[in-house]
Amino acid sequence: MFKNYLKIAWRNLLKNKGYSVINIGGLALGMAVTLIIGLWIQDELSYNSYFKNKGKIAQVFQSQTFNGETGTGPAIPRPLEMALRDGYSDNFEHLIMCSWTNDHYLKYGEKSISRPGNYMQRVGPELFNLEIIKGERDGLREINSIMLSESTANALFGSEDPIGKTIKVSNEHDMNVSAVYKDIPFNNTFNDTEFIIPWEKYLANNEWIRNAEDQWGNNSFQMFVQIADNTTMAGVTNKIKDIKKTLNENSAEFNPQIFLFPMEDWHLRSSFENGEQVGGRIKYVWLFGIIGAFVLLLACINFMNLSTARSEKRAKEVGIRKSIGSQKGQLVYQFLSESFLVVLFAFVLALVMVLLSLNGFNELSRKEISFPWANGTFWLVSLGFILFTSLLAGSYPALYLSSFRPVDVLKGSFKAGKYAGLPRKILVVLQFTVSVAFIIGTVIVMQQINYAKNRPVGYDKEGLIQIPTFSQDFEGKYDLMRSEFIGSGAVVEMSTSSSPTTQIWSNRSGFTWEGKPEGFQEDLAWTEVSPEYAKSLNLKIVEGRDFSREYATDSLGVLINETAKKYLGMPDPVGKLLKDDDEEDPGPPLKIIGVVQDMITQSPYEPVKQGIYVYDRFNNSSYYNLRLNPDQSAGQNLAVVERVFKEHFPDIPFEYEFVDSQYGEKFASEERIGTLSGVFTALAILISCLGLFGLTSFVAEQRKKEIGVRKVLGATIFNVWNMLSKDFLKLVIISCFIAVPIAYFIMNGWLQEYPYRVVLKWWIFALAMLGALGVTILTVSFQAIKAAKANPVKSLRTE
Repeated sequence: MFKNYLKIAWRNLLKNKGYSVINIGGLALGMAVTLIIGLWIQDELSYNSYFKNKGKIAQVFQSQTFNGETGTGPAIPRPLEMALRDGYSDNFEHLIMCSWTNDHYLKYGEKSISRPGNYMQRVGPELFNLEIIKGERDGLREINSIMLSESTANALFGSEDPIGKTIKVSNEHDMNVSAVYKDIPFNNTFNDTEFIIPWEKYLANNEWIRNAEDQWGNNSFQMFVQIADNTTMAGVTNKIKDIKKTLNENSAEFNPQIFLFPMEDWHLRSSFENGEQVGGRIKYVWLFGIIGAFVLLLACINFMNLSTARSEKRAKEVGIRKSIGSQKGQLVYQFLSESFLVVLFAFVLALVMVLLSLNGFNELSRKEISFPWANGTFWLVSLGFILFTSLLAGSYPALYLSSFRPVDVLKGSFKAGKYAGLPRKILVVLQFTVSVAFIIGTVIVMQQINYAKNRPVGYDKEGLIQIPTFSQDFEGKYDLMRSEFIGSGAVVEMSTSSSPTTQIWSNRSGFTWEGKPEGFQEDLAWTEVSPEYAKSLNLKIVEGRDFSREYATDSLGVLINETAKKYLGMPDPVGKLLKDDDEEDPGPPLKIIGVVQDMITQSPYEPVKQGIYVYDRFNNSSYYNLRLNPDQSAGQNLAVVERVFKEHFPDIPFEYEFVDSQYGEKFASEERIGTLSGVFTALAILISCLGLFGLTSFVAEQRKKEIGVRKVLGATIFNVWNMLSKDFLKLVIISCFIAVPIAYFIMNGWLQEYPYRVVLKWWIFALAMLGALGVTILTVSFQAIKAAKANPVKSLRTE
C-alpha cells in the first residue's frame, strides 16, 4: 500500500511541476538553512570536547569589588598556587600554573618563524590530555625542553625528525625538542598553543615572577585545575572562595572571591556582570536555533498553504476513495506519504545546497566545520529531521483533505466554505510577521555596529602599525631604531608601549593623592610608554603638556586620560602627585604632567576606562608604534621599514599589524552575527515570497474565467492587478503591525547589554514595513499582471 501511495505522490508531483518546484525548492531552502545552523550550533556546543576530562577541568577565577562594582576574571596572584597545594590538594587531580599565550620567535638553522605558545607546569600536557605523536609524554621534565605542535614541527623541520633537536626561542634560549603533539582542533580554547615550555624556564627568565611568590596583590597569573573524582566544582569552590582574604588581610577591602570556572562554560557562558555569570555566546546559539526553527516553519507553511489551496482539485479523488471504502486514517496516511516524498527530495537538495555553501559559510562565520559524512548520529538525527518535517508540513493538509464528505464532492455541491481560506491567511500572516521581525532585527544589529564604528576613537589609527618586541634583542635599541626608521623617510614618528594600542594588559591600584575620598578603591588601566607615545598616535593633550626628554623629572611623570581625571576627582590634576601606599616598599611618587584625550582601548561598546600612561623607565616595551609617512604608499613604506628592521634584527621575522585592523577586530563578532542574520533573513524572505508566488499563481489560475469575463466587460490591467493583490497586501500589513512591537521588545532588550548603544528610531521600523510591502508587491505583481494580460478568449472558449 505504501508503494502505491508513493506512486500516486510521484504522479502528482509530475502532473503539477510548477507547484512541485516551489514546494520542493522552498522546503529544500528551509532545510538547508536549518541544517547549516544545526552544524554551527553543534560546533559551538562541542567546543573543547577534544579534552576527555572536560567535565572535570576548570580555570581558577577571581572576583574583586572596587567602589561597589565587582569585576571578574582569570587573573590571580601567584601565592594562591601554594595555598591550594598545601591546604586543598585532596580536591585536585592536577593543578598547574600557566602563562598567558604570547607570540615567540622560534629558530632552527636558517628557518625562523613566529608562533604563539605557553609556559606550563610539568603536568600540563596530562591535564589537557594532549595526543603525543613523537617523543615523551612527560615532555616538560627538563627545564630546557620544549614541546611543539605537529604543524609547528613541520614548519621548522619539514620531514626531519625533530626529537632531540635544538631550537632557539626568542633568539635567546636554546631549547631541546622533547615531544610533538597533534594540533589542537580549531574549536578549542587552546587551538593557538603551538608550543609549550616548562614553567621553571619562565621563572628562571623573569625575576619579577620569582619575586611575586608572596605578592597577593599582583594578579598577573593564571591557573588551571582538574578536580578529583570524588569532588564537584561547586563543592571545591565553596571550600576555597575566601582563601585569599583569609591569608592576606590587605586584600579584604576588595572582598576577593576565588572560584572554579568550568571548562564547559569557557566558550558559551564566559560573561560576568557585577560578579554574576550572565551568559555569553550561548545567546547566539539560542538566536540561531530560533532562526533555524522559524525558517523551517516558513518553508513548511508554504507546503501547507499550497496543499490546502489546491484542495478543490483533489476533492473528487478523496470522494471516490471514501465511497469505495477508504477510511480517514488511510487517506491521512496517503497524504503524509506524499509529504514524506516531497520532504525526502527536499532533503537531498538541501544536502547539495549545504555542501556547496559550507566553505563560504565557514569563511563568513570563521569556523572550520566539515560535513559529518561518517557520523552515524548525524544521519540518525537527519532521519528524525525528515520525519519531523514531513509531519510538520503534511499534518494539516492531510487532516484537511481527508475530512471532505464524499456525498457533497461527488454531487458537485462541494464548496470550500466561507472560512476555508482563513487558515491559509493566518499562516501567511505568521510567515511575514517572522520575516518582518527578522528584517528589523538585522537592521538594528547593523545600526549598533555602525554606531560603535563611528564613535571617535581619540587617536589617529590610520597609517599606524605595531611591531612586537618580545625578544631581548630589542633591549637598549629603541633610540637607534627610532633614528633609523625616521631617517629612512618611511616613518614620521615612533614610540614604544607595554601593551597594544587597542588593548589593556595591566591594571594598577594602591595609590593615594590629595583629596582621595575615604574608602575609595581605584582601578587604573596602566600603560608604560616612551616619551613620543602621544605624538606617534596623534593623541591630543587637553591639559598640561606631553612628556619631554628635556626634563629629567619626566621619568617620574604620568599622563592621565579625561576619564581618569573625573574618576580620581581632580578638577585641576596637572602637578598633583600619585603616591604608592605600600608601607613596606613604597615607590617614588608619580607626578601628573598632563591630561590626554580619551582613547578607546577596550570594547567600543563600553565606556572608556580610566587610564594612566607612565614614562617607561624600566624598558617594559612590548611594541614599537610606527606612524608611516602619509606622503608615500603603505607598500612603499613597509618595504623600507622591513629593510631597516632586517638590518638590525636579521634572525627575527618581520611581523607587523595595522592598528586600524586590530581595532576592526573588535567588531568582528557582532559583524559576523549581523551578516549571518542578514543572510538568514534574506533566505526567510525568499521562502515567504516563494509561498506567496505559488498562492498568487494558484489564485490567478482558479479565477482565470472570472478575469476573462472582467476583461471582456472592460476591466483594465490595473483593475485585475488590484483584485488579485489587495488581499495579500492586507495580510502583509497585518503582519507588519504584529511584528513591530515584538521586534521592538526583543531588540530593545538586546541593546540594554551595551552601555554605548544606538537609540531606536521610528524610521527603522517604517523601513522594514515598506521593504516587506515592496517585496510583496513585486512577488504578487508578476503573476497578477501575467493573468491580467492573458487573452480572455482562451480562458472563456470552453464555456
